[in-house]
Amino acid sequence: MGPHPAVAAIRLAVRRVLHDVLTLAPPADPAGGPRSPLVLAACSGGADSMALASALAFEAPRLGVRAGGVTVDHGLQEGSDLRAAEVAGRLRALGLDPVEALPVTVGRDGGPEAAARDARYGALDEAAERYGAAAVLLGHTRDDQAETVLLGLARGSGTRSLSGMAVASGVGGRYRRPFLGLDRQTARKACLVQSLPVWDDPHNVDPAYTRSRVRHEALPVLEKALGKGVVEALARTAQLSRDDADALDSWAVAVEPSVRDDSGALEVAKLYALPAAVRRRVLRRAAIEAGSPAGSLFARHIEEVDRLITGWRGQRAINLPGRVAVHRHGGRLVLRQG
Repeated sequence: MGPHPAVAAIRLAVRRVLHDVLTLAPPADPAGGPRSPLVLAACSGGADSMALASALAFEAPRLGVRAGGVTVDHGLQEGSDLRAAEVAGRLRALGLDPVEALPVTVGRDGGPEAAARDARYGALDEAAERYGAAAVLLGHTRDDQAETVLLGLARGSGTRSLSGMAVASGVGGRYRRPFLGLDRQTARKACLVQSLPVWDDPHNVDPAYTRSRVRHEALPVLEKALGKGVVEALARTAQLSRDDADALDSWAVAVEPSVRDDSGALEVAKLYALPAAVRRRVLRRAAIEAGSPAGSLFARHIEEVDRLITGWRGQRAINLPGRVAVHRHGGRLVLRQG
């Protein structure tokens, strides 16, 4: 008798990612050459990430992959260090090695959710570098993807934001999300049938957090009004948006050299001739290159810069995050920091 369908589904999703990692990683040499690739599971102790860690522990040895786990202690709740140590113990009990609890200091930039995310990914990046990990697996599900798309819609974000989370992201595709095609209930059921202990983070139900309100208020209202299938539809929208955004980004990269003069300034007439979606991508790339932080550069900033091209009335310079100023002079756009 085979495993429960939920367990089989999560194992299959992880197996596919491990096959990809093996394809990209150098082969292991039994005679003393490079060791087999190491894959880490990022685990909060919740159902999604515990299901992920369990599937990795099961599949990795069968494919000749080393499997480890890391958990991040954000320090935002009393006793969070003890909770992190407990999660690390559960990962070791699954057979993962190495295992580490990573304490972080959460700043304030961008709000509590963004600051916690930045601190978390910073710690995961550092751990991946230190251990030489080929990949770090994240337990984001289709439900998380739907929430991300709704948040993008609410913020009036562009196509890239509506594309949600990528299956692979980070430096060299370091971060992998095997469960984006699976719903949250499948992961929870897999934990239940395997008797895996699960910790439900109280922040996930705290209405002070925007994502929590989307999860427990907005999505249920949408499903009640529109019927089941909203989560699947939003996740499908993310994939379609990602395909479009990738194509437009490639177009912008290809055309950018042709709209710059010999000094590197952007030529207004050539920018004006581009489709708006491509032109704004060129402007965003130029702003980031000039020193504006990508995470702080929003659609409204790029729209203001775009008006220097499409609605020129002698406006003053546009100030962007990172102390980057953009002004129009003699048919050129000039971007300077400071």
